Amino acid sequence: MHERERAARVHVADSQAGLVVPEVRAAAVIADVGSGAGLPGLVLAAELPATRVVCVESARSKTEWIATTAERCGLANAEAVWARAEEWRDGLGACDVVTARAVAALAVLCEYAAPLLREGGALVCWKGAVEAAEDADGRAAAAQLGLSAPEVLAVKPYAGSARRTLWVFRRESAAPARFPRRAGMAAKRPLRADGSRPNPPPPAVPSDPG
Repeated sequence: MHERERAARVHVADSQAGLVVPEVRAAAVIADVGSGAGLPGLVLAAELPATRVVCVESARSKTEWIATTAERCGLANAEAVWARAEEWRDGLGACDVVTARAVAALAVLCEYAAPLLREGGALVCWKGAVEAAEDADGRAAAAQLGLSAPEVLAVKPYAGSARRTLWVFRRESAAPARFPRRAGMAAKRPLRADGSRPNPPPPAVPSDPG
């Protein structure tokens, strides 16, 4: 199998893994935050033709790519929104499910998702290995944001899925009125288990062009 074909199959299989979550299968509206190349959003739109899937992406070029791909694939139920999750006002309290694949740490994802979820809605995070600190911060953030403790689900085996899990947080109450915070704050100053603020990130190091 060619590398491109293998990668496509793995990405599609990984996106389809979300169908194990009952809320995903039953959702009327799914928001895929930080959608990137439209995964898992476009795959879920194909699998769930009666579900409106909104791919929320902050990079304009990626948003345009998602919209073009959805049109070419005939996915009338999929749409692309150029916005940061924290600034997508049309999504507040409007989503049955928020999905996030390879986007950010659990605490950040909980903060992105909680204001978007309807009562009884669910956040589904595609994660590989999760360190203890990220797990603790995610649980603490969820408690502050009106979300449940996570249910951690293994996915149906496929090539490359050995370390893959789905972390499912369910909305138990409305997020406090101070959320969403202004754009960028969830990542710059994430909610933490110990209540402290993290040290500022080090300056970016230019990549080696070679």
